[in-house]
Amino acid sequence: MLGSISPVGEHARRQRWWLTAGSYLVASLVGGAVVGGLFAGAGQLLRVVLPLTPAARLVVLAVVVAIAAALDTRLLPWPLPTWHRQVDERWLGTYRGWVYGAGFGLQLGLGVATIVPSAVTYAMLAAALLTVSVEQGVMIGVTFGAVRALPLLMTATLRSPDRLHVVTGRVAAADASVHHAVVAGQAAIAAVAVLAAL
Repeated sequence: MLGSISPVGEHARRQRWWLTAGSYLVASLVGGAVVGGLFAGAGQLLRVVLPLTPAARLVVLAVVVAIAAALDTRLLPWPLPTWHRQVDERWLGTYRGWVYGAGFGLQLGLGVATIVPSAVTYAMLAAALLTVSVEQGVMIGVTFGAVRALPLLMTATLRSPDRLHVVTGRVAAADASVHHAVVAGQAAIAAVAVLAAL
């Protein structure tokens, strides 16, 4: 999708990249806010049946994030729960740029409407659930949605197919490094959560 919604791709479809990318970004933030708020609201309801102290919630978060890191590194042999659904690329030739930008952004911002590539998505949902604060859940979700939109924003200055090809190649080559950074971030969050619980 990085190549599909780029200034090069949008120009070829006679769409305005800034409008498509802007609607994608806003919808990704909205999707993140919705899923974060819903999970935090569910956490408020769960708190009635299972009241946990803030320290206990931090320990649960640390365990969930550690499990997510173990799943992402394949230390745990379980398959990641996901489904094989992607955004519908037929939208690119059917709708206006702002429509498919918003549709794609919303689905990716929700985190679970398409293929879930990393357990960090589930860690984010657990964090929102365990905050038991809708405002904090929304903030967690908005942050997630913003991060999901970053790759698209990296194409802002690309004006030629050759340059787009180079950048998409670099992104693909950085996949392992990004994966390691995500796992390291999960380990750091788990450690900080345990320390904060003490």
